Amino acid sequence: AKVQVRVLNPDGSALSDWSEPLAFQAPLLDASDWTASMVAPPWPAEVDLESGLPLLFKDFSLECTIHCARLHVTAQGLYEVEINGRRVGDELLAPGWTKYDERLFFSTHDVTEFVQQGANRIGAWLGEGWYRGRFGFEGGARNRYGDRIGVIAQLEVHCDQDHLHIIGTDGTWQVVTGPIVSSNLYDGETFDARRHDLAWSTPGASLEGAAAEVLEFDAATLTPMSMPPVRRHEELPVQAVVRRQGHDWLLDFGQNASGHVRITIDAPAGHVVEIGHAEVLEHGELGTRPLREAASIDCFIADGSGPVVWEPRFTIHGFRYAEVRNAPENFSADDVRFVVCHSDIERIGDFTCSHELVNRLHANVVWGTKSNFVSIPTDCPQRDERLGWTGDIAAFAETASFLYDVDGFLVSWLEDLALEQRKHGCVPVYVPYIASLFPVSPMALWGDAAVIVPNALYDRFGDRSVLEQQYPSMCDWVDLVAASLDDDGVWRKGMQLGDWLDPTAPPDKPADARAQNKLVATAFAHMSARRLAALAEVLEHRDDAERYARLAGHIRAGFQDEYVTPNGRMASDAQTAFAMAIMFDLLEPDQVAGAARRFVELVLLGGFRIGTGFAGTPLMCAALTRIGRPDIAYAMLLQTECPSWLYPVTMGATTIWERWDSMLPNGDINPGSMTSFNHYALGAVADWLHSTVAGIAPAAPGYKRIRFAPIPGGGLTHASAGTRTPFGPATVAWTREGERLRISVVVPPNTTAEIWLPDGERQELGSGAHGFDVAYQDPSLDMVNAQPLDRYASMFI
Repeated sequence: AKVQVRVLNPDGSALSDWSEPLAFQAPLLDASDWTASMVAPPWPAEVDLESGLPLLFKDFSLECTIHCARLHVTAQGLYEVEINGRRVGDELLAPGWTKYDERLFFSTHDVTEFVQQGANRIGAWLGEGWYRGRFGFEGGARNRYGDRIGVIAQLEVHCDQDHLHIIGTDGTWQVVTGPIVSSNLYDGETFDARRHDLAWSTPGASLEGAAAEVLEFDAATLTPMSMPPVRRHEELPVQAVVRRQGHDWLLDFGQNASGHVRITIDAPAGHVVEIGHAEVLEHGELGTRPLREAASIDCFIADGSGPVVWEPRFTIHGFRYAEVRNAPENFSADDVRFVVCHSDIERIGDFTCSHELVNRLHANVVWGTKSNFVSIPTDCPQRDERLGWTGDIAAFAETASFLYDVDGFLVSWLEDLALEQRKHGCVPVYVPYIASLFPVSPMALWGDAAVIVPNALYDRFGDRSVLEQQYPSMCDWVDLVAASLDDDGVWRKGMQLGDWLDPTAPPDKPADARAQNKLVATAFAHMSARRLAALAEVLEHRDDAERYARLAGHIRAGFQDEYVTPNGRMASDAQTAFAMAIMFDLLEPDQVAGAARRFVELVLLGGFRIGTGFAGTPLMCAALTRIGRPDIAYAMLLQTECPSWLYPVTMGATTIWERWDSMLPNGDINPGSMTSFNHYALGAVADWLHSTVAGIAPAAPGYKRIRFAPIPGGGLTHASAGTRTPFGPATVAWTREGERLRISVVVPPNTTAEIWLPDGERQELGSGAHGFDVAYQDPSLDMVNAQPLDRYASMFI
């Protein structure tokens, strides 16, 4: 089907021409529409591991005039489909990772141009992926969802006279062992070109196969793909080359990211080329220790037929450096590309300023987002983990929603969150959940993703439907937290991860933070109850809104009694404790001044270095701004000594690190077992760059009303940011010249805006472009260059 749109005047007359036609296809909408079966190799899983992964195929004939053809397909495991020698679609790692026992995504493809009158062949590659491959901590485990990988495909061909031919997977399909010897998301892929018949999926190609086995399968789990699939997005050439001893080459692509290598190899039959991967170098060698038990090695065995362009099908790595081992004599780095792969989320937001290190920091946030939005929002793309950690996305959801159109992506993931929550009685610390080191129990921040992420999507995209979809999940989470509280409203029970990876936490104790875990838990309990009360009001659940507002008040009173002194000091004398108290409205009016004074003092005593982990870091700069000290926030932002946001940048980072000191100043990798160079959680400071440094944020859901409130500082001479709202692009830019500040904004159609000028003036704006020229003096320029620190301390304490 096709759809066209045009804009009409109120009287019904045409205001615009018809748009270009947009074609779309309807998927199969009911389990009864499936006549195909899930089919698999007729041998045990151990045979795949010993002999290689299977290819499944079916020959069929069409003696008619073909009008259209559609393919509906998915797999237990990973798949790629070919028809008559041509690959169908461009998705990678399809069908992605969901809670397979309740939701297995399938895709629908227009394959009219693939089928032909006469003889045809359809075939499928199969990989293990998340379904059966080794996955999880400490070596992981296999067969998380089952031990049989298989494919279900239904090809529907409409011919003349309304004849419908359905070619579905069944016991007549054939199975052979393919050229992929092994493939695993952690370990990499081994491909033996000597076993590969390039014509295998073309009619007439001679393949001696066994009959496929039909598996028991519940078609009710089949769900049309509702999120953007993983795709190839860009190719990075080699930036630097180091020739090793013998035939080994170390390649630097200049950027840490997720993906794989595409390489051209011309070698004799049986020649084996290995490709190892790592995010960093440690004293000139691949830094593989942070990979833990993920081998991350791809292997190609040549067939001697001449130059072959090869890339793995069913694996992905997080890396910047690749070591090509046992390269052929004619190897050239020009024959290698880093193929960057991630979910097909669309970039909608940007930021830039006059400080190049800050620009690099923001670029690192962007690359960290791309690298970790791979089917699910992962924590990291490289080691033996790559799980959908709920706390990470809770900390980062607002930042991600400014930079990318992640609405559909995260709405789909939230559906799995609710399913896992229903199964386990609690929001797991990662979704989809697999049994591993971490039990399912209520943990603040991580479980609060059930409220924080839908709220962020509603705030940034105006998506009321996600609130309706997730409302039972949000209520179940907050009700569970309420049941976990002591009678005084303080959350003391159970295990908590707290302010995870506080910079003072020892390498082997990442939860050992300065802010008490129970304080953090109680603060987040209040935050979620308060937000849920507001969201219940949006959905017109008045009784719930009142109930959760009362709960929030009860928790706030308990927090006050347990953790706050009358003059605003906190039981945990830590940056995170004060930032949460300020941002979560946990202070009485007469406590704010004392809390602000001590908060600033802690930052000064720390030399403007970071003292927070996953819970506190997203709040720091916003909390300092809220108490009227954006100058201190700028000083923290621009600090380059460890721990700070810019320290990794000075160390050559191209993504956000998991730890503030993932690499030590001497070039050693942090000795902790949790040391990644591509996490996004600590990059949540980018939300402050957007909302305060540049000065753009939603003042109503979906940017129906926009707040422009730039607060220049830090010696910056210009900054700009913009995002594509549901109503069109909204942008802000400012330039400081001497003591004049020039600001320009663009308000999308059908929206309004408010601008808060640095001189205190506030104006209402309608749609269109607006400019302002006001007097301004940067108050924090001296602060940035302050040496020694105590010279300025009396100004702020």
